[in-house]
Amino acid sequence: MTIEEITARICAFRDARNWMQFHNPKDMAVAIAAEAGELMQHFVWKQPDQIPEVIQVKRAELTDEIADVAILLFELAHNLDIPLTEAMQAKLDRNEKRYPVDKARGNNLKYNELGA
Repeated sequence: MTIEEITARICAFRDARNWMQFHNPKDMAVAIAAEAGELMQHFVWKQPDQIPEVIQVKRAELTDEIADVAILLFELAHNLDIPLTEAMQAKLDRNEKRYPVDKARGNNLKYNELGA
């Protein structure tokens, strides 16, 4: 499915339940943050060597939380009339300029810390 197709399915699900009345931008943003928090909860206080086991044991839960974040994000973009595919492509284009391979490869510095 394309982003547009899955977004149409998300909106059909929402509309069949008459939930648009609850899906204002503020509440959608809050819901995204809440679902992202539920995703992060699986990793709280875990050491790097514990992460592979968390991913293996909690894979179904992680999958659900990632899907929840994506569903809400796709709907919010739709509700705000932001073409998600175009927005993501434009952001990737900006990031390619901000993080040139020769300066960014192998490090985690923010673009403004990479130097001239």
